[in-house]
Amino acid sequence: MNPNANAPLAGLRILDLTRLLPGPAATMHLADFGADVIKVEDTGEGDYLRGFPPLVANAEGARVNPIFDAVNRGKRSIRIDLKSDAGRDVLLKLVDTADALIEGFRPGVMARLGLGWDALHARNPKLVVCSLSGYGQNGPLAQAAGHDIDYLATSGVLDQIRAQGKPAIPNLQLGDLLGGALSALATLLIALIGAQRTGVGRYVDVAMTDGLLAHHFFAHAELDGGSTPVAERSLLTGGAPCYRVYETGDGGELAVGALELKFWQAFCEAIGLPELKTRHWSLGESPGSDAADATARRVAERLRAQSLAHWMAIFERVDACVAPVLKPKEALAQPQFAARKLVHKCGGVTHVGPLAQMTAHDFAPRPAPQAGAQTRELLREIGFDERAIAALVASGAVKES
Repeated sequence: MNPNANAPLAGLRILDLTRLLPGPAATMHLADFGADVIKVEDTGEGDYLRGFPPLVANAEGARVNPIFDAVNRGKRSIRIDLKSDAGRDVLLKLVDTADALIEGFRPGVMARLGLGWDALHARNPKLVVCSLSGYGQNGPLAQAAGHDIDYLATSGVLDQIRAQGKPAIPNLQLGDLLGGALSALATLLIALIGAQRTGVGRYVDVAMTDGLLAHHFFAHAELDGGSTPVAERSLLTGGAPCYRVYETGDGGELAVGALELKFWQAFCEAIGLPELKTRHWSLGESPGSDAADATARRVAERLRAQSLAHWMAIFERVDACVAPVLKPKEALAQPQFAARKLVHKCGGVTHVGPLAQMTAHDFAPRPAPQAGAQTRELLREIGFDERAIAALVASGAVKES
C-alpha cells in the first residue's frame, strides 16, 4: 500500500482490470496521489504491455518495458482466473473492500463472467464501476476492435493532424490518453465524489472516441460557422503566419504561437520585420489565404538567415510566445521541468510526474509490480488463511509471480 498515509487519495482502493495503456495510465495518476491501486491480471499472459518493445534492462538486470513500468508504478498486482468460480469469488471479496473498479474488456465480457454492473452493485452499493472502451458500451461500433489511430480517425481528429497534406500520426496517443485515460480519470473521480456524498455508486461508460469528439472544439466551431476545417490552412493548424513552425538556418525549428496581436507585433519587431505588424488574422488577414502565405514566406526567409541559438537569445528577452522545438531527450533535460521536479529515475526507468503540483504531497515513484507479486498479501488482507491460499494457488484460481 502507499506508504504516505497523508496523500490526498490515501485510503481509496481501486481495482484495475485494464491492460495496455489507457486504463493503466488513468489509475497511475490515482496511485501517484496515494490510492491503493490493485492491478488484477489473469493467470496466463497477464497485461501484455509487459512484453511490448522497447525492452530495457532494469536495475536488477531484468528485461522490462519502460512504458509498462511508468504507467503501473506504485500499484500492487494479483493474478486471478476470472473464468473460475473460485477466482470470481476472490474478485468479489476484493470488491467488498474497494471504492471503484475499472475494466477495459469488450462490452458484455464482464456480464458474461457474472461480474457485470448489476452483480457488482448488489455486492457493494457504494462501488463505482468504470468501463473503458474504444467506442462505448452501445452503438453500431461497440464491439469493434480498435487502437489509438482508429479512434483518432473515427472522431475526425486525425484529419486535422497533417503534414504536407497527409495525415500525420503523433507519438502522443491522443485517443488513448486524452480520450481514454484522462476522461476515465475525471469521470471516475466525479462518480466517486457522488458516491461519497450519497452512499450510492454509479456505472461510468467511457468511450475514447467520445472523449476525442467532445474536445474537438475548434473544428466543430468552424463547421458551425459554415466553413470546412482544413488542416494546415486554419488558424491553429498552420494556416496563419503567427501560429506555425519555422526552420532556422542551422536546421533548428521555432514554434511561433503569437496568436494575440500584441505578441505578433513583438515578434515582428524582434525579427526585424516591423512592416508585418499589421499582417495578422485579427486585422483581416485570413488564415490559409494567399496573403497569409506571402507573410509566412517572408517570416520563413528571415528566420532561415540565422541559427536557432541566435533567435532564442533574442526571444529570451522578448515576450512573444516563441519556443524551440525540442527533441524528447532535450525536453526531459529542460530546466523548467527540473525546477518542478517532474523527471525521476526509478529502477532504471524514466518516470514523469505527478500530473499536477499539490500542497502537502511529495511525489516519489515506486516501481511497477511483478505480475502477481502481491497475490498472497492481498488474499490475506481479504480474509484467506494460509491453507485456503495454498488451495487457491494449487487449483489455478490465483497465481503468484
